[in-house]
Amino acid sequence: MIRFECDYTEGAHKRILERLFETNEEQTPGYGMDEHCEKARAYIRKACDAENADIHFLVGGTQTNTTIIASILRPHQGAVSAVSGHIAVHETGAIEATGHKVLTLPSDDGKIQAEQVKELYDAHWNDVTHEHMVQPGLVYISHPTENGTTYSKSELEALSKVCRECGLPLVLDGARLGYGLASKDSDLSLADIARLCDVFYIGGTKIGALLGEAVVIMNDAVKKDFRYMIKQNGGLLAKGRLLGIQFETLFEDGLYYEISNHAVDMAMMIREAFADKGVSFRYESTTNQQFPILPNDLLIELGKKYSFSLWEKVDATHSAVRFCTSWATRKENVELLIEDIKAL
Repeated sequence: MIRFECDYTEGAHKRILERLFETNEEQTPGYGMDEHCEKARAYIRKACDAENADIHFLVGGTQTNTTIIASILRPHQGAVSAVSGHIAVHETGAIEATGHKVLTLPSDDGKIQAEQVKELYDAHWNDVTHEHMVQPGLVYISHPTENGTTYSKSELEALSKVCRECGLPLVLDGARLGYGLASKDSDLSLADIARLCDVFYIGGTKIGALLGEAVVIMNDAVKKDFRYMIKQNGGLLAKGRLLGIQFETLFEDGLYYEISNHAVDMAMMIREAFADKGVSFRYESTTNQQFPILPNDLLIELGKKYSFSLWEKVDATHSAVRFCTSWATRKENVELLIEDIKAL
């Protein structure tokens, strides 16, 4: 079986494994206070053009989202998200479990726009009974979205402007951030994201690391006591260097961008093969996730050799599915899939 159902089917890039082995018997301070974590922080600050950024390393995406959001919101506040946002759909109520409601906005492509946030904010405060309702306390987005779509610089600038006018911290989930930056349609850089967001994170779990996410905090109010929040949420790893070493390796010479570009290149090959067959797509994604709409009987045939994710039923005979590439996707496997697509 050749697997295309997600971007974490493989382990870690060999250079990370080599570095972990090379440093295995080093003695270092714990809890992210070692020299490898400090080097990783320096590399990330440089990449973000943000010397004032606080950077912390956590293990996984759900833990990271929960810790960030819980650190920002007061008990009566909620997180604004697209209805398809990861925190609203695929985190088993983790945000709600901390006592905070996810306030969802309609979205077909996975993105939310500045005018939606302003409308929600105004509707809350213009309601004479607003103190009886959950108050919007931050805005959560992801780049790319759950549907593989990306924000343009102008869209993020507009969101950032509205959020700052309304006093709503803007949080960007970057579990697949490398793949979003590698998209040919994206004109955003890490420096842009650092300038426009209050908090974001750089995903490692899905992009070359064994595990790990690097949280970048730009808002001084969020920086205060953040390590307390990490500890309270079970994220302060005793052997913190294991995370630092991985991000040190990913960012010291551009490996993060190199392997992100590879995944997107492989996804574009798959997309082109489906498009050449006249297949339509559920979402216009130029990232590592592709969503072709196919007859159900053809999905059964493809499923004999390849794994992929059923996304949604389109009608009685067709379904949208997701083919997902990763930093480690082999070109020969993509070429085999392309040949089978041509034969459909």
